[in-house]
Amino acid sequence: MLRWIALILLLVLIGLQVKLWTGNGGVHEVETLRAAVKKQTEDNQRLLQRNQALGADVDDLKHGEQAVEARARGELGLIKPGETFYQVVEQPGAAASAAPAPAASSGGR
Repeated sequence: MLRWIALILLLVLIGLQVKLWTGNGGVHEVETLRAAVKKQTEDNQRLLQRNQALGADVDDLKHGEQAVEARARGELGLIKPGETFYQVVEQPGAAASAAPAPAASSGGR
């Protein structure tokens, strides 16, 4: 009788172990979900930093003339009255071997 009880308990233990390792909600699925949560957390952190940087940029553009002027100079080629515009053109052979240089520069403040 004791032998049958031990055998039944052993079979139940084996069945539970199989379910734990291979079943729905088992160890493999939990590890997969943990990896997905970790990746999502990293993505959220990266996006949060990007949003904060964009928010600071928007705030600068709303409240500061220097940010607007810097953006106009960089993206639109703004030249103030009294400034001289210089454009540096690389030779075709030198451009392939060197790192690309800025196409336009302004000076003469």
